[in-house]
Amino acid sequence: MKRVLFLCTGNSCRSQMAEGWCRRLHPSVEAHSAGTKLHPEFERGVNPLAAVAMRRAGVDLSSHHAKLASDLTQLPFDLIVSVCGKADQACPAFPGPAKRVHVPFDDPPALAAGARSEAEALPHYERVRDEIRDFVRDELPKLLAPA
Repeated sequence: MKRVLFLCTGNSCRSQMAEGWCRRLHPSVEAHSAGTKLHPEFERGVNPLAAVAMRRAGVDLSSHHAKLASDLTQLPFDLIVSVCGKADQACPAFPGPAKRVHVPFDDPPALAAGARSEAEALPHYERVRDEIRDFVRDELPKLLAPA
């Protein structure tokens, strides 16, 4: 079984979405998500708007919790995907021959910062959710294929 880590800075939104999609679309892949630091607003949880956006697409994140990348360094990963701005630069050292790729998705909370309601904010989360789904569905199998 291949093991993948989706890495972001806060582990509250994009990496959680990617883990959720991977578990849904590729059940034979062991998916994890983690952050380089915990998001101060959500502590060990998932951004509630990210959870709503994913639930609307049929993926339940209610059992997910935020994890630090430093807590997972003992796991040998086949692939580490950094999914936000500077996560590729802040990635801790992981043992083994893991392939590393950086796929920077827009930050839904930043995009929705001026929204006056959940209804105004959710389209930003849903757009990024769908971009992450497309990446996980279409590109992840190629990245995990033998060289």
